[in-house]
Amino acid sequence: MTQPIDPTDPVIIRREKIRRLCEWGSRIGYSCFAAAMVLFVIAFIAQFPSWLVTMIIWAMIIGSVTLLPAIVLGYAVKAADADDRGEKFGY
Repeated sequence: MTQPIDPTDPVIIRREKIRRLCEWGSRIGYSCFAAAMVLFVIAFIAQFPSWLVTMIIWAMIIGSVTLLPAIVLGYAVKAADADDRGEKFGY
């Protein structure tokens, strides 16, 4: 039998903070990649001006820097939740 989760537990509170940060990181990361794709189409039409290529590169860098930890920590939070419920977690 699993124990009920205590909402005042500092570990649970910290996990929820990390979960919210992961959601924001995912939104920012995927938005940057979407912006990079749109900018690429615009740059293709405009024959790739250097300032637009620079914006595409920065969008890809920012997207990568924010999305990678968001994905990794998101899986960690999901695994911790599953472990608390006594379930096996695997992807």
